[in-house]
Amino acid sequence: MTRFAARLGALVLFLSVPLPAQTLPELFQKAKAQVKGESWQDAMKTLTLLDTESAKPGNETARTQLEAPMAFYRGVVEANLGMADKATADFEIFLNLQPNATMDPSMYSKKAIAAFETARKNTAPPIDSDGRPSIFLAFQEFKLPANAGEQINEKWGDGPVKWIMTGAEKRTWADLAGGAEWQEFVDEFWESRNPQPGNPDNIFKTGFDRRVAFADTHFVQQEGTRGSMTDRGMVFVLLGPPTYVGKKPIRTGDDAQEAEGLSTVGSQDSANAQRALGAGGNKPSSAQRAIVSDSTSGPGTKALDSSPQWREVWHYRKELLPKGVGYHQVDVEFITRKGYGVNIMQRDHATLATLEAAKATAKKPS
Repeated sequence: MTRFAARLGALVLFLSVPLPAQTLPELFQKAKAQVKGESWQDAMKTLTLLDTESAKPGNETARTQLEAPMAFYRGVVEANLGMADKATADFEIFLNLQPNATMDPSMYSKKAIAAFETARKNTAPPIDSDGRPSIFLAFQEFKLPANAGEQINEKWGDGPVKWIMTGAEKRTWADLAGGAEWQEFVDEFWESRNPQPGNPDNIFKTGFDRRVAFADTHFVQQEGTRGSMTDRGMVFVLLGPPTYVGKKPIRTGDDAQEAEGLSTVGSQDSANAQRALGAGGNKPSSAQRAIVSDSTSGPGTKALDSSPQWREVWHYRKELLPKGVGYHQVDVEFITRKGYGVNIMQRDHATLATLEAAKATAKKPS
């Protein structure tokens, strides 16, 4: 045997030994790195391999988790390779799985953004169960009125800003004499929450004012009561628009959990709320009691005798939940029933924990 033949035999033997296979997470991270490095051909090869490997038996769960991100990155790669139609088709797959997703124009090319926007136009807008365009979509199109913002007077602290005020801030506000002291407090209140201190364009305040204005426009339940001061308004101010909304009538025997429904209609409901939090021998935390106190001290509404009965559920998927919330989805439920109230939020543990996390993110830095 010649040396060449010997070396060739050794090479064949080496190639016949299986090389360590890359895991699905490794392939996914490799594809992301190639996209970031604009190695479009290499990224497409990796995404194709990832698609093949994830389709193998035993990878069903991973395949489900990878379906949306794979479609997204395929769209990015295809757009940059000049395959606009394929990119649009993959972005449509992505948007059907993640209907409320957006694309940051500072991170992706104009070609990718154009294909993404075409896909969004081709994708049917989200529709809630009652046939109306979703709250999320309506909020996307909502323009902040020119006169938005709260008047600074003795009622300021009792308005929608109460949903994000700390206990210490509420006590300080209550002790102020008025006039210049009110103005100074309000200026400091918003500046302490400014993501870019000193920048007059406080995006936190602008976002808050926009959510309040939307709630006042869409969630009014009774003349004289602002939409932002209802249960749905409180949730919207704190969490923003839900991923989608479900709504259905309540028939006799459907509402088995009605005793847990508590709302903003007075001290008795507040007491009931505190008891519900402590049910089962679990002592409610001070933060949970604060949430109930805040949400039961505002103006309330009662259903008219002729009102129908229904259950409305706001579904928040993980991408819309505050940081620190461990749930993959939180469903906030509102009940309307004769003699009970209109759109009364049900205070289950997941809802309370999510609202608590939202309030925590809105607190001034310690």
